[in-house]
Amino acid sequence: MTPRTLAAVFLAPFAASCAIGPRYTPPAPAMPTNWQEAPPAPSAFDGSTLEHWWTAFHDPLLDDLVARAIDGNLDLKIAAARVREARAARGIAASAALPQVGVHGQSVRGERSETVPPFKAVAGEGSPFGSRTQNTFEACFDAGWELDVFGGVRSDVEAAVAQVQSAEESRRDVLVTLLADVARNYAELRGTQRQVEILDATVQSQQDTLDLAKARFDTGLGTALDVERAQGLLEATRSRRPELERQGKRALYRLDVLTGLEPGTMASTLEAAKALPSQPPSLPDIVPSELLSRRPDLRRAERDVAATAARLRVARSDLFPRFSIGGNFGRRSEDVSDLGSSGSQFWFLVGGVRLPILSGGRIRANIQVQAARQDQALRQYEKTVLTAVEEVENAVSAQTREQRRLDALRAAVAANRRALDLATERYTGGLENFLSVLDAQRAVYGAEDGLAQSETNAMVSLIAVYKAVGGGWTLDAEGGSR
Repeated sequence: MTPRTLAAVFLAPFAASCAIGPRYTPPAPAMPTNWQEAPPAPSAFDGSTLEHWWTAFHDPLLDDLVARAIDGNLDLKIAAARVREARAARGIAASAALPQVGVHGQSVRGERSETVPPFKAVAGEGSPFGSRTQNTFEACFDAGWELDVFGGVRSDVEAAVAQVQSAEESRRDVLVTLLADVARNYAELRGTQRQVEILDATVQSQQDTLDLAKARFDTGLGTALDVERAQGLLEATRSRRPELERQGKRALYRLDVLTGLEPGTMASTLEAAKALPSQPPSLPDIVPSELLSRRPDLRRAERDVAATAARLRVARSDLFPRFSIGGNFGRRSEDVSDLGSSGSQFWFLVGGVRLPILSGGRIRANIQVQAARQDQALRQYEKTVLTAVEEVENAVSAQTREQRRLDALRAAVAANRRALDLATERYTGGLENFLSVLDAQRAVYGAEDGLAQSETNAMVSLIAVYKAVGGGWTLDAEGGSR
């Protein structure tokens, strides 16, 4: 081999790496320095708690639901299967860089025609070609290896590796969403149960008021109008119960499905009313740039960009020659007993090169396809980053404002209760008409029901904050820590 040939062989990979495109560099999206919606006070939040954020609510039943969901959720199992699929596909891509060896054997029996040259000229028993009926036995090894001079196979492996990483991040993203869905439906279930408790207490209070109106009517101190108004308010309040029960059932059945169970399985455990969990005193405190490492969906989108960049290099490698080495080694004989003799041995070694000249524009078109897909993946990554920032801003905004609303509703409940006591006392003493009592009861129920809804919304909005900042993904989908 001449020095020029040696130089060409050693320099070819370097020339190829330049020809098929530069190596992939992860995109660096612009991130805001600070949040627009910041917590009202400095947070004392322990960052390590973000990994298992649901434990900050100190509710053993919620902890148990999360554990059940991680073990039994079907979406999580589907995502895990997709990871296994991607890993197997990576093995297929990597195999193309290795020599391929096979073994085969065959037995052939046939009869030749003696009516065509050269057999026709010497047909008969004395033919130098032997008997017309012939047997052939063969056993051999086949081997082939395509040399990855221009990096097409390496780039294909890089794309497969990126897809494995993308699938792993997708599984973690499913986990983040699952944990938030379990906690949100649990909060909605407890919130609905609290609304039912308030409704039942209000019904009892309104029933007492109706009894009072009837008693005053019977003694001539009240009117039939007072009785009918009290009866109408009572029935209107009772009419809300079926809707609250429907909401509670919906949350209950959803929790069953999230944990991989048939709807209604955990009814005996969850239908008993229980207060909403106490909320942590502070919000997660992370800077915007931390989202790139915390949120699985952002890491997945970046890995998708890496995969498309690698596939673009694969497409470009089709413009260059493909070098291959192949061979065959075995034994062939007309008699199976002769396969062991040295004379039946045969082999050959072939070196080949294939260079596309005319492909009808297929290669160039494929390059354009892959370039467009890379651009799509990059724009999708940028969009995902913007959406992640938006989700955090919205979640923090909702949570801080719901807390302010909650404080106002607590004050409203206290004031309306005092007003109801005063209205009832004045009505009993004949100093106030009955309509004032009914209005006060409506106001009390509305304020208490609004307070229960606000408490639920406050917990749900806090859960949304944990989800928006990527909390919970470090718990592996199979139950271990990552």
